[in-house]
Amino acid sequence: MSQSAKELSTKEAASKLQEGNVQFIDVRPIAAYNGWKLEGEPRGGHIPGAKSIPLQWTDYMDWVEVLEEKSIIPNNPVIIYGYSVDETNAMAEKLDALGYDKLYTYHSFTDEWAANESQPLDNLPRYQQLVYPDWVKQLVDGNNPPHYDNDDFVICHSHYDHIEDYHRGHIPGAIPVDTNSLESTETWNRRSPEELRETLAQLGIRHDTTVVLYGRFSSPTFDKEKFPGKSAGHLGALRSAAIMLYAGVKDVRILNGGITSWETAGRSLSAEPISPQPIENFGAEIPGRPEVMIDTPKAKQLIAADDGELVSIRSWEEFIGNRSGYHYIEKTGRIPGAVFGNCGSDAYHMENYRNFDHTMREFQEVEQTWKEAGITPDKHIAFYCGTGWRGSEAFWNAWMMGWPKVSVYDGGWYEWCSDPQNPIKTGLPKEPSTQEKPLAK
Repeated sequence: MSQSAKELSTKEAASKLQEGNVQFIDVRPIAAYNGWKLEGEPRGGHIPGAKSIPLQWTDYMDWVEVLEEKSIIPNNPVIIYGYSVDETNAMAEKLDALGYDKLYTYHSFTDEWAANESQPLDNLPRYQQLVYPDWVKQLVDGNNPPHYDNDDFVICHSHYDHIEDYHRGHIPGAIPVDTNSLESTETWNRRSPEELRETLAQLGIRHDTTVVLYGRFSSPTFDKEKFPGKSAGHLGALRSAAIMLYAGVKDVRILNGGITSWETAGRSLSAEPISPQPIENFGAEIPGRPEVMIDTPKAKQLIAADDGELVSIRSWEEFIGNRSGYHYIEKTGRIPGAVFGNCGSDAYHMENYRNFDHTMREFQEVEQTWKEAGITPDKHIAFYCGTGWRGSEAFWNAWMMGWPKVSVYDGGWYEWCSDPQNPIKTGLPKEPSTQEKPLAK
């Protein structure tokens, strides 16, 4: 244990929580931080305001950069807690070596803080839809993992016209799902209700089937690859999940971090192809959740509305019109009135919505960034990008946060710029905001 770290009681830790400059660090797995009770604790979640820095991350060479990103400042008091004394002390030692000299450890989170209803806890409202490797393993092995009350599930390995990615290795029991079966290859919008009904039936998915989706992450190079989307399988999984939710699948789940998290957990992959078990009927009307997807007329209404926002989940270079972001889209620029939601570097990366291990970024960080741009849960928020993939990932963030009115503008930039009647803006937006709200409809 760090010689400079002082151990706190629950009373002392609760008192520190009221001090504005104190920083709590939760070293447990992200799943526990989000709300999963991985060690049988009475209540799931994390201490309000705590930052998620799993001890596992310290095995990565560049993990120290996370401290800066999360504003963990050496001059401020830092309180570390987790599941075990050893893990908490291990993080204290690492921070001590980095020059943090106001360190505290708290070892009673599970048996005192989580066990006391009067102590506050935060969690991701729909954390059950963001599952972790051991949860999926329990499902594959025929057991009933937490928050699963069903006897019908399908695990989907998502890819974009790249079945070789599935054959390279997949989670045992998973079937391949080509995003082309859910999207039109002409417009890249979701397919018609009739087509979705047929696709889902062929995949063996009913409205009451539990569906777990994941993909493989790699780093496509836009300027060197004709089809960069083939290397963005997990982004495609989130797109597929949004379309399935729209169709009416009641229980859609994402493996946090995709196949990377499965491999990092030491789980083996399979090369044995699994064929879907088709069914006769989806069992419900499609779309079951029509509000998940909006089209251009509704997008225009949101741009003009006081209680709505159209949010561009694109890179800054795309937003100001320096590039379209896609080989097959010529026009550049942005939709006037849209708010900049900043995906990251390009059309196939979501750095600003993910941790460096490809898991979803701490939800409060995303929410705070949105709040600064005027993207708040009291409004109807519709996310868009070029063709729906990045917009779908941002949608999932908001939906899992429990935001009541969130959608994907399915047509996105591709559909908008294809109509010469639609206005386009380029160049830097007016300061200080990246929002250009029109005065009237």
